[in-house]
Amino acid sequence: MAEDTLAAARAAGLKIATAESCTGGMIIAALTDVAGSSDVVDRGFVTYSNQAKIDMLGVRDETLERFGAVSEAIAREMADGALARSGAGLAVAVTGIAGPGGSEHKPEGRVCFGLAQKGKTTLVETQEFGPIGRGAVRRATVEHALRLLNSAANGPGQ
Repeated sequence: MAEDTLAAARAAGLKIATAESCTGGMIIAALTDVAGSSDVVDRGFVTYSNQAKIDMLGVRDETLERFGAVSEAIAREMADGALARSGAGLAVAVTGIAGPGGSEHKPEGRVCFGLAQKGKTTLVETQEFGPIGRGAVRRATVEHALRLLNSAANGPGQ
């Protein structure tokens, strides 16, 4: 999947940035595991703490207080911040509850995604992977993020 994502971004002339919380850098690692990825990958922001989200990506305190770190509002601000603070034309952001644990309002396996692309409206979505275990949630998050990047790089109708 990472190879396909890189090829699509390369063909579209796009560089990629990531903003990761619950995956701790696994998305950028998947991309950079591929030889030759340096012409497509710009940078990855690992923003596990709320303060890192604020400092590195410009996430607003007010948004964190109102919606919490695991929210589409935060995923949007993370993706927008990664795009603005990089040389990339495409950025994906993830924030979620990998587990174990969670709450009634934010259950284990909930991950919010943001996808920002220069000149386009930032897209957000939430995936409910369920209580499948921390490692499985993180792997599913990486796969979904790569699919989002691939789809965006391929453009509409691809």
